[in-house]
Amino acid sequence: MFDPDELEEIREAKAEWEDETLGPTLDRFGERKDEFTTDTGGNVVERLYTPDDADVDYDEDVGFPGEKPYTRGVYPTMHRGRLWTMRQYAGFGTAAETNERFRYLIDNGSSGLSLAFDLPTQMGYDSDAMMAAGEVGKSGVAIDSLDDMETVFDGIDLGDVSTSMTINAPAAVLLAMYVALGDKQGVPREELRGTIQNDIMKEYIARNLYIFPPEPSMRLITDIFEFCAAETPKFNTISISGYHIREAGSTAAQEVAFTLGNGIQYVQAAVDAGLDVDDFAPQLSFFFNAHNNILEEVAKFRAARRMWAKIMEERFDAENPKSMQLKFHTQTGGSTLTAQQVENNVVRVAYQALAAVLGGTQSLHTNGKDEALSLPTEKSVRTALRTQQILAHESGAADTIDPLAGSYYVEALTDDIEDEAFDLLDEVDDRGGMLDAVKNQWVQREIQDVAYERQREIEEGERVIVGVNEYQVDEEPTVEVQEVSEEEERKQAESLEARKDDRDEEAVEAALADIRAAANGDENLLPLIVTAVKAYATVGEICGVLREEFGEYEPGMA
Repeated sequence: MFDPDELEEIREAKAEWEDETLGPTLDRFGERKDEFTTDTGGNVVERLYTPDDADVDYDEDVGFPGEKPYTRGVYPTMHRGRLWTMRQYAGFGTAAETNERFRYLIDNGSSGLSLAFDLPTQMGYDSDAMMAAGEVGKSGVAIDSLDDMETVFDGIDLGDVSTSMTINAPAAVLLAMYVALGDKQGVPREELRGTIQNDIMKEYIARNLYIFPPEPSMRLITDIFEFCAAETPKFNTISISGYHIREAGSTAAQEVAFTLGNGIQYVQAAVDAGLDVDDFAPQLSFFFNAHNNILEEVAKFRAARRMWAKIMEERFDAENPKSMQLKFHTQTGGSTLTAQQVENNVVRVAYQALAAVLGGTQSLHTNGKDEALSLPTEKSVRTALRTQQILAHESGAADTIDPLAGSYYVEALTDDIEDEAFDLLDEVDDRGGMLDAVKNQWVQREIQDVAYERQREIEEGERVIVGVNEYQVDEEPTVEVQEVSEEEERKQAESLEARKDDRDEEAVEAALADIRAAANGDENLLPLIVTAVKAYATVGEICGVLREEFGEYEPGMA
């Protein structure tokens, strides 16, 4: 921190530099553009940053890793102590195919598993449902019953792996299956490690894969918070996701603001349900995007950590330091991948992964180069994983903590993103909170406006996308495409029918009746759902009962 006299000297020296050194060069050559902005256009990038642009109070604004305000990281040693979890996203077709991919990833050094579910599973339908036709196994693995989950993890000890599951509306059912599988394997529940996404707010905002109205959805989420605090303390109960908000077109500041706004909504719902904030908040986690502008992304991660610490301490009176620590997973930007010149995507992913590591991520998924065209092949998945391994072991990026701290530009940008995000959160509060702001479509419109402007810039050539609107080639993409056949869909439905024929139907009916009764009261639903899945009740059957009792959400409904 510089004193006022020193800052004044720097201002005077800068003015002299601008007049005597910069001016003649600008007069003669100019610059590439009239104005430079960050990747999302949210901040003007100045020509030069000095201490006058980043008037930082080190103790209050930056601090040390593992201590408030957590700007530099949530753990004292960060990646020097333990590398981030290399959690490659996988799941397609049948449970057996996904098991094969998981084993391949483990054999190639992946340190965490990330399970993708197909669209019917995400919407709470079984593979033989009319609504599932043509979608079984396409965007992820089809999971109908505990039988499928057993196959996915065949030969994989849940005590040895950390598993993230990207599931939201039916999150309680898939979590129950994971717990039930751990019980069958003999893994103590307190040793189960992983994350359930369980973020319904971002579905209302960006993805539209919701089932139930907000109030019962919040009830399911708080039931998970309570159950996991007591039963699975090492399992993250929610992954509050900015990833899909950014994929929908938001700026970096909007990604932070609306993600933390959703977090506030969940914490408030849990507190209103009678839970103590320090009992469940340590199990909250976040999920952010990593886009191409490395310095903006690093600043975004640093700002988000600092903001969450302030929110938890000042808004919710959290006392446990772990309640204030924003732990997050990062995935490289799917929307940045191009179908043209797919090899360029390897470079994009590498830069985005670098930003995540420099920004202090706890786990990371790197996209396959071919994901703009299809599900990733084994070869592209291996390249994506090797990208992380090269970054970890050859680049030096993980050898010191928060290496960009003290950069006048990065500190100024961290402050700018924090200020803009808090301004957006103030607007959210004025609109009654995130739930009301989402119901009234304000959040969605804010994101859509940015997405529209960005697309206009691309189409008019103001924003260069290499290989798309500049540096094109005439070649057709020649890549191997991973596909799921109709035959696999038929086999999945047959497998489901066989499992139903082989189970104790009376036990299933009794378990479903218990869930129905509890849905109309205030009993925690998770233990009952665990009992149901152990009897091989299906995702569709359990969600069907909850649909009947809770109803289905339609945008604009009160």
